[in-house]
Parts: sequence; C-alpha cells; structure tokens
Amino acid sequence: MLVRFTKMHGLGNDFVVIDLVTQRIKITPEIVKKLGDRNFGVGFDQMLLVEPPSDPDVDFRYRIFNADGSEVENCGNGARCFARFVRDKRLSSKDEIAVETANGKAVLKLREQRMVEVDMGAPVLEPAQVPFVAEQFAATYPIDVDNQTLDITAVSMGNPHGVLVVDDVDNAPVDKLGALLEPHERFPAKANIGFLEVISRREAKLRVFERGVGETKACGTGACAAMVAGRLRGLLDETVTLHLLGGDLEISWSGEAHDAVIMTGPATTVFEGQIFL
Repeated sequence: MLVRFTKMHGLGNDFVVIDLVTQRIKITPEIVKKLGDRNFGVGFDQMLLVEPPSDPDVDFRYRIFNADGSEVENCGNGARCFARFVRDKRLSSKDEIAVETANGKAVLKLREQRMVEVDMGAPVLEPAQVPFVAEQFAATYPIDVDNQTLDITAVSMGNPHGVLVVDDVDNAPVDKLGALLEPHERFPAKANIGFLEVISRREAKLRVFERGVGETKACGTGACAAMVAGRLRGLLDETVTLHLLGGDLEISWSGEAHDAVIMTGPATTVFEGQIFL
C-alpha cells in the first residue's frame, strides 16, 4: 500500500502529515511506530492525521500520535502545520478552519507570511481535571523529585503539563528532571514538563520535555502552559514572546480562567513523499 505524506515542522517540532480525506488508509499504532523510526522510517515527533469530521459544525478531524504510537489530545505546533497543510493541499479555501480534536473543538486562523493563529481554548486548572494529585487549586504545588522539593504549576491545555520556573534554562537539567517528572505519581496520565526562564514581563525562554517524546525543539501546548504558569505567578504580561529552541512564538492570555490562550507562530513544509506500508 502506497501512502502519500508531507513532512512539516513548527519551530523544529517535526511532523508527518497524512491526508485521510482523499486517501483510504487505516493508520494503526504499529504503522505510526514504523514511520516514526528516524533510522528505518521517515522520523517525526508526531504524526498528524487529517480526517473527515464527525461533527457537521467543523471542517476536519485532527488526530495526533507520538512516535511511540500513543495518541495524544492536543498539539499546538501541529495545529499550525495542520492549518497550513489543508490550505496548501486545497482541502479547504478558508482562512479560518474549525477542527475537532480528542479534547474538543479548535479554531485555526491563517495569517500573512505563513503565520497561523490558534485559539488553544481556556486552560484547565482544576487539579483533578489536569489530572494532577492535589486537594485544591494553587498557582504552584510542592513536588518531591530527585531528593529535592520543587514548585511546579500544573495546567492542562488539552494535555497535562507541569511547569517549573528556572534561573537559567540553558543549563537546566531538562533531560534528568523531565524524565523523572513526566511519569511522577502526582501526574496520573503522565505530563509534559516545561522549564521557563523569565527575561522580562513580555519575554521568556522555554524548553519542554514532551510526554512520550523527550525534549523537542518546540511545544505549542507547552508554550501556552508556560504562559499560564507565568501569569498565575504574576511574572508575565498579557502578551509574551517565548523563545524556544526552534524559534519564537507569541502567546496571549488575559489571566482570566475562562478566557482562551492564543498562540501565533509559523508552519513550514519540508518535503513531500510516498512510502510503502
């Protein structure tokens, strides 16, 4: 079976995007793992599937799989690539595209210079819904790891995140602490772990250890979670430029719990390909 795919990235967070609107293929976790192998397959952080919607009020169904075959709820960098893909492939002529995800609906807006704005929805802060083990909401929670107690912010952006504020993100032990905190017992569904360095109230740096992936060049939902964490701690203004390893994202959030986090950034096509499964 010959499958057409597109390789894309959002700030170095790389994806294989497969059109299941015009191609009739069943993608299994085994196929995802096979294609995700960077030595024997194509290689990617996540696979994005473009499917016909089950809801008549949206344009597409948007599904995300990690390279290990696990399906995840949301991916902000992927959402930008998804929007660019469906326009470039002429699957839609709209500048505003509504999609359904495992976490609900999202709206993707195409801007000038191939930038894409994504309404990421309101952050989920109630611990049980993140999920995170705590009796009640707090801006930070003490968490024990590696023989020390750290302050972490727990937030869901459709997927669970824990955010640490650090003095020097370039030298932070991202791999070590990320690997320990991702499966921590207080995150029952595991979590993406962000390391945030605040430069000013309108600028910050971020590295993210992604659940099921490890550290990536960029993480859209991680950037949104970091913005929420910074606002909850009183460290950031309403609009912030976040510098990730792969480039910059602009993130806006009012600070009100029911308001959406808005993310704006680029989406880049790398190449088109075909592969036999």
